[in-house]
Parts: sequence; C-alpha cells; structure tokens
Amino acid sequence: MNVNTLESILTIGETIAVEFKRCGNGIGHDTYETVCAFLNRFGGDIFMGVKDDGTVIGVPEKAAPDMVKNFISVVSNPDNFTPTIYLEPERIEYEGHTVIHVHVPPSAEVHSYKKIIYDRVDDADVKVTATSQIAGMYIRKQNIFTEKRIYPYATLDDLRLDLLPRVRQMAVNHAMGIHPWKDMDDVELLRSSGLYGVDHATGQSGYNLAAIMLLGKDEVIQDIVPAYVTDALVRKINIDRYDDREIIKTNLIESYDLLMEFARKHLLDKFFLEDANRISLRNVISREMLATVYKGNIIKINNGLPILRRDTAQTRLRAVFL
Repeated sequence: MNVNTLESILTIGETIAVEFKRCGNGIGHDTYETVCAFLNRFGGDIFMGVKDDGTVIGVPEKAAPDMVKNFISVVSNPDNFTPTIYLEPERIEYEGHTVIHVHVPPSAEVHSYKKIIYDRVDDADVKVTATSQIAGMYIRKQNIFTEKRIYPYATLDDLRLDLLPRVRQMAVNHAMGIHPWKDMDDVELLRSSGLYGVDHATGQSGYNLAAIMLLGKDEVIQDIVPAYVTDALVRKINIDRYDDREIIKTNLIESYDLLMEFARKHLLDKFFLEDANRISLRNVISREMLATVYKGNIIKINNGLPILRRDTAQTRLRAVFL
C-alpha cells in the first residue's frame, strides 16, 4: 500500500470493501467484526487511524507496535475467530500520522467472531442469525471456492504437460509398479484423474480449477486466481515478525518441491533409528506439515520450526498427488 493509493481510497471513502476505523484508544470489537464480515464476503481493506469521513487522525505512534501484535493475536486465537486466520497489518506514515492497514482476503470458509457470523452489506457489518442466511453463505462459497469449477476456454497449451511424466512415475511408484496411468496418453490421464470434466448444470466441459492449480503455467494461475499464494515463514529469533520467508505462486506440484526445500533448510536432520532403519525425521516432519497445509489448515509449530500458511483467496484445493 503506497501513499498515492491511500489518498485515492481516502477520497472515495468507505465502500463494501473499504472500512475506516478511528482506533484512538486501541482496537475495538467493531474492527474485528469488520474482519469477519470481509472474510465472509469479498474481502477488503481496513484502515485504522482514519475517521469515517476519510480524515486521517492516526493512531498513537508508540502504541502502534502493540496494536499490531494484539491484532495478530486476536485473529489467530480460536476463542475469538472460528476458523482462525493469519493477517499481517502494515504501518503507513501519512502526513505525520501513523495509519495501520490490514488487507483481508475473501475466505473459502464461513467465519465467526465471538461465535457470531457477520456479513458485509454495502459499508456496514451485519450480524447473520437466520439459518437460511447462513446456509446461503455456505452455498455461495461452495459455488465460488471449488476445484471442480470448469474453465471451458482453458486448453492443453495452458498446462505444464512436461510435469506429467513425473506424475505418472509417482503413481507407478505408489502402486508398486502397476498403475493404469503408466500406459495412458496425456489427455486420457487428465480425464482419468478428474482434471477434465463436465458441468451438468451448464453443459460446459473443459479443464477445471484443480487442473489449473496442479499443472497450470504460472501466468495462467495468476490470471485465474490472482490472490493465490503459498507463504512460508520461519520464526526463531524475531517471533513478532519472521527470520526467513518464501513466497511461492507456481503450480502445486512444483510448490511442493520448493516448500520441502525451504523446510529442509531450517530443520535439523538428527540421527534417528526406527527398528533397524535410519529415518529422516526432517523429511517426515516436512512432508506431514505440507500435506496439512494443502488440506487448507494453518500450521503453527514452536521451537524454531517453520510456520506455514496457505492463502488461497479464490480457491480451496486438495493436493491429489501428495
């Protein structure tokens, strides 16, 4: 967020995706209600230290670091948010004032704050209590966040077919040498694995979102799911920030390799025997950690191990080849 962008937002004012908060005496409950509403709708941006009319008054400069820490603590606490989330506020200096900006992506889940579900309607945060409304939110998210969504204009040219030999070999190794994918051509393999399908509601056929995320070229993935990112953080010394970071935006198959390498770089590989066989605990921990990440869970491991989170604001995926 740069100053020019901030000025444009201040001029336009509050919208369905923009919220201003005074936060003069700290972060109030209404700020977290907005976070919940943004998660449940289309996402948005919160600016703390700004009045409702767009006047920047700032937050106390000395209190800003503690406000950021408290914000991160609240949104990652399961007693407050269900399911929990990871957001990273940033401080912006504007005309001598300190503004705290938080970008909230839309979520594939329905979130609640203090056991209450909020939704965003125009520029207001509304409590959702009716069963039919809550059911509608789940249905709406299922229609948007699904790996089965068909992209009828996606072609083989949009996919990394050079990865398919590796996929075949992985399947063959897993099946102890016998697997039907071994003798299939590329198109047959994609159909067999469920990456090409038909939407019987619309009659559309083609490659689905799972195909794009698993095998898509980088530019195709960014066009279809621009908010997709896998963010790997290591916190050892600076536990309030991070000591190393890897941001990955490529297909899930190569993302797995990059994340495994990142985990190996920061984990010790101590000698360990299981029965009479030496086992690499580092590989086991890294593999289990990434498998959990690709199931959409947030991992937080202490004692210097990497903290990994997956932020897929426009899709939720299952890593079918892990």
